[in-house]
Amino acid sequence: MPIATPEVYNEMLDRAKAGKFAYPAINVTSSQTLHAALRGFAEAESDGIIQISTGGAEFLGGQHNKDMVTGSVALAEFAHIVAKKYDITVALHTDHCPKDKLDGYVRPLIAVSEERVARGENPLFQSHMWDGSAETLADNLAIGQELLARAVAAKIILEVEITPTGGEEDGVSHEINDSLYTTVDDAIRTAEALGLGEKGRYLLAASFGNVHGVYKPGNVVLRPELLKELNEGVGAKYGKPSPFDFVFHGGSGSTAEEIATALENGVVKMNLDTDTQYAFTRPVADHMFRNYDGVLKVDGEVGNKKTYDPRTWGKLAEASMAARVTEACANLRSTGTKIK
Repeated sequence: MPIATPEVYNEMLDRAKAGKFAYPAINVTSSQTLHAALRGFAEAESDGIIQISTGGAEFLGGQHNKDMVTGSVALAEFAHIVAKKYDITVALHTDHCPKDKLDGYVRPLIAVSEERVARGENPLFQSHMWDGSAETLADNLAIGQELLARAVAAKIILEVEITPTGGEEDGVSHEINDSLYTTVDDAIRTAEALGLGEKGRYLLAASFGNVHGVYKPGNVVLRPELLKELNEGVGAKYGKPSPFDFVFHGGSGSTAEEIATALENGVVKMNLDTDTQYAFTRPVADHMFRNYDGVLKVDGEVGNKKTYDPRTWGKLAEASMAARVTEACANLRSTGTKIK
């Protein structure tokens, strides 16, 4: 059962929350980066989450028509086949989807899973993200209610981002300022609109100074202790301790202490994209520089097929990215926690 069933995905999240660890959620853009993520999880003996952003899905759809649904469905179907060879369990997830892309991405993908469930099958993806952080909170939560109801019917978990994450990812950008911190009132309004499980399970991407991309130390001020305030504020109002399953966005370059604090305060999923992109590309650049006259036909020569064969440098890229995924598992305490 390499791809989690709805029941197993819920078990994974429950185990993470109870054990105060989180699953790395690795963005992939190709069959090769998918294998790198699977390999990294397997070598860490950790279950995990593999996700596709709108930009990643467009890339996967091919540059001829750049169809996001085709790209994401194709890779998900591929994952259902190849993941069987890895002794771990993974969930498939779609990353940030803003309002203007819902009709071209998340809603059609939910429909795919609705059709599968109607046939007695499991959903294609195990969770989808609705990023309404650019909308007013009222509009954000109204759309969240609609999507959550559809997700529940398709046996899918919804992820919502209620307040902005700084920086830019796939065309969604926010300034780095004081708006990057979710308030208890924001969290209470979320609970009022989406419930606390009775309307369906959802993951909450709350903001505690998170920023996408890479920044030098001092440019980003993370306050992961804020998550405790959100849980306690909502928990006190509804009589439910630690009500939220939090997601850590914009975590590249975070300190070990910041990550540990986030885990202690309810984070069950942490996104990784920037760091794994670099890990994948770095050995490729090294190979090209070291074998310049082999990968190029310089001065009328014929080059060296063994050096420009994509398999040669592709294997290096996969190994490097897999090692970064394994490192992430250690940082998030998921190493050795796979479901037996």
